Amino acid sequence: MNETTMEHHANANTAGHTRPLAGRHVMVVGGTSGIGLAVARDVASAGAEVTLVGRDPQRLRRAAGSIGGARQLVGDLHDASVFEALFDALPPLDHLVITAGTASLKTLRESTPDDWRRVAEERIVGPLAIVRAALNRLRQDGSIVLTSGLLASRPMHTGAVIGAGVAAVEAMVRALSLELAPIRVNAVSPGLVDTPLLDTFFGDGKHEALASAAAALPTGRIGRPDDIAQAVRLLLTGGFITGEVLHLDGGARWA
Repeated sequence: MNETTMEHHANANTAGHTRPLAGRHVMVVGGTSGIGLAVARDVASAGAEVTLVGRDPQRLRRAAGSIGGARQLVGDLHDASVFEALFDALPPLDHLVITAGTASLKTLRESTPDDWRRVAEERIVGPLAIVRAALNRLRQDGSIVLTSGLLASRPMHTGAVIGAGVAAVEAMVRALSLELAPIRVNAVSPGLVDTPLLDTFFGDGKHEALASAAAALPTGRIGRPDDIAQAVRLLLTGGFITGEVLHLDGGARWA
């Protein structure tokens, strides 16, 4: 262990258990709203230095302000080539969390090859490019957390395309946890979570739709962004966890 690494660990250890990410640098890709913003707030409260990556500079500024300040980088999963330059300008990174990605629920007949390519870019090509770009900056005792989803394990009739995308994420996690070791690689797999993304799906009927969905779950409620953020923190700090997909769906796989 070199002198820089020893100093890094010493700084983290002296912070105490109440701030388990003190002295750590965490990047959250897609950290301007919903789950990503909840993750950024949570790791900041745990003492981490936070770097936010998003497409919209204004939303980045608002998100950074809401967590008391963070480094802000403009980047898009659909233009993965920019991430090599972004990482070159960063200090060493301890943890990388990728939460970006939309969800398009269409039948195969309704969808187009452009829809398929968009899912592939957001769920496979983009995350792989970001991870590869991060490797030269990511500490060997660090970790990567990707985002899967319920449709990888519980299909629905409009979910073939996005289901394939998030299932690919889970396959990536298992393989990358071997290839990139000792860097740990895991994923969270959220079910229905109350984020702004659901406004797009349900519109004015959102409240009724979520109430109906909650009634069908063993937990009696749908997820909140903070639920996922707490799980991400577990994966970041759990040094014996790698190659895992943590399901956070309120029991939806069985209900």
